[in-house]
Amino acid sequence: MLVLRSRGADGVPSDRLVLDFERRCKMRLLTRTAAGEEAGVMLPPGSPPLRHGERLQSDDGRCVEVCAADEALLHVECPNPRALACAAYHLGNRHVKVEVGDGWLRLASDEVLAQMLGQMGLPVVRVDAAFQPEHGAYGGGHHHSHGKESAFHYAPMLHLFGPQP
Repeated sequence: MLVLRSRGADGVPSDRLVLDFERRCKMRLLTRTAAGEEAGVMLPPGSPPLRHGERLQSDDGRCVEVCAADEALLHVECPNPRALACAAYHLGNRHVKVEVGDGWLRLASDEVLAQMLGQMGLPVVRVDAAFQPEHGAYGGGHHHSHGKESAFHYAPMLHLFGPQP
């Protein structure tokens, strides 16, 4: 089995991992490469999601490229900055993962959200495409600190917006 433990591999990739966004968020994953070889991803806890084009190093020295699989998404064109801000606000208020582009948003396909955005007067188109949502300003994911987990803390990662290495 191919074991992938580190990010930032150099060299020409010998294979690819084609993964949807949910699977690119897992730091422990048993999967298969594009060539069909069994592969185990074992990254350090707290690692950010894998990004399209990122390269992983295997225990035996091979380089494997991560490729974002096409997923069913909603593509929302926003005619002006205010419409973009309003749509992003309402989606963020619902804790929806969103990919932000120049004048558009993408999110996982969801009929209720499609209707909400349509009621806001925004055109919603269903597409199959790679999904690379924003990682978040603080890293470490979303957390509400309830009950036994109330002591949960993560180191802020302010000022690290956009693609991360």
